Amino acid sequence: MRIAIVSDDYLPDSTLVHAKMLHELAVDFTKKGHEVFVIAPGKYSQSARLIKDKIDGVNVWRFRSKETRGVGKIKRAISESLFSFNAWSAIKREVDAKPFDMCINYAPSIFFGFLVRWFKRKHNTFVYFVLRDLFPQWVIDEGMLSERSIITKYFRFFEKINYEYADVIGLMSDANLAYFHELYPKYKKIEVLRNWADISPQHSSISTINIRKKHGLENKIIFFYGGNIGHAQDMSNLVRLAKNMQPYENAHFLFVGQGDQFNFVKNEIEALSLENTTLLPSVSQSQYKEILTQIDIGLFSLAKSHKAHNFPGKLLGYMVQSLPILGSVNLGNDLIDFLNNKDAGIAFINGEDDKLLEAAIDLMDNNDLRASLGENAYKVLSEYFSVESATEKILSKT
Repeated sequence: MRIAIVSDDYLPDSTLVHAKMLHELAVDFTKKGHEVFVIAPGKYSQSARLIKDKIDGVNVWRFRSKETRGVGKIKRAISESLFSFNAWSAIKREVDAKPFDMCINYAPSIFFGFLVRWFKRKHNTFVYFVLRDLFPQWVIDEGMLSERSIITKYFRFFEKINYEYADVIGLMSDANLAYFHELYPKYKKIEVLRNWADISPQHSSISTINIRKKHGLENKIIFFYGGNIGHAQDMSNLVRLAKNMQPYENAHFLFVGQGDQFNFVKNEIEALSLENTTLLPSVSQSQYKEILTQIDIGLFSLAKSHKAHNFPGKLLGYMVQSLPILGSVNLGNDLIDFLNNKDAGIAFINGEDDKLLEAAIDLMDNNDLRASLGENAYKVLSEYFSVESATEKILSKT
C-alpha cells in the first residue's frame, strides 16, 4: 500500500517525542513492504513549495510553512490553520497521479482535517486518526478557554473535521476511550491504540553527550523529566518535588525540554534557590536517547484538572532503557493502576505530594527497587507498546 502519515513535525530536526514515534511507525510499515510518505511542514524559506527527502527508507515530503513553535499562540494558530491548504497546494499533483491507499492523521495538530477530507473525497483513502491530545478540550478543562468563546468554536470546527472523515479513531487508553465517547457519542468507530516505541535499547555512547560530567552530577541519583514543558504537564508539581527533596544531597533533578512554561520553571528554580535542579532546553533525538542511558529515574506529570487520560509518550523512552518511572497525574487516569499493578513504576494522583516525596526517597535509596521497577517497565513495553503491535493493529482495519 501507499501510506501517508501527516504530522506537524518530523525528524531529523524535531526534538518532539511524537516525531520519533511516527518515524518508528513509518519504518516498521516500510519493513512490512509498504511505501510510506510522511507529510510535514518544512520551512517558509525553503527553495520550493515541496521538498522531498528520504530517511531510513521513508519518503519525507515537507511543504512550505511558517514557524509554529516559539512564535506565540496567535501566530502559531494562524500558521497551523494553513497546514491543510499549504500541504494540498504542494502535493496535489503528486497525489492525484498516485493516490494514497491509507492516511494516518496524527493529532496534535488538529489542522490536517481538510487535507484528509481531500484524500477521502477524491481518492477514497482509508483514514486512521491517531488521537493523542483532546484539543481544545484539555484547554477548556484547564480554564484557559471558555466553552462558549469564539476561539473555542473555531478550534471545535477544525477538530470535528478530523472526526467526520476518520474511518477509525485510535485513542491511547481505555479511560480516554470512555471520555471521548462521553464527549462525542455520535462517533462509533473508536478503539484503543496505545502509544508505541521501538523496543531496542540505546547503548551508552558518552561521545554524544556526557550529562553527568558536563553538569557535575557524577555521584548523584538523577531524577529526569524530558519533553514538553507546558500547562498540560503542570511542571509546578515536579518543582515542588525538587523543593521537598532539597535535604537529600544525593538527589538531583534534570528537566530537559521546551514549551510555554519553560520560563516559569526557570523562574521558580531561581526563586526557590533549587541548587538540586538543572533546567536545559531541548536537545537532539540522539542526545536525548543518550541522556536516557545516563540517568536513574524517569519523571512524568499531568495537570490535576485534566479530564482526558493521557499516557505520555516520554514514558516509552524511559521503558526502553529499563528505567523506573515516578510521577502523578489527574484523578481517574488509568495510568496509575496500569503502572502500579504491574510494578512498572510508581504513580499517584497529582497533589499527593507526601506520597510522591516518600516514593522518590525510596527510589533514591534503594538500587534493587530501581532495578526491579525498570526491568518490569521494559517487560510492559514489550507486551503492550511495541511499534509492531501498533502497525499490525492499524493495518488490520483496512
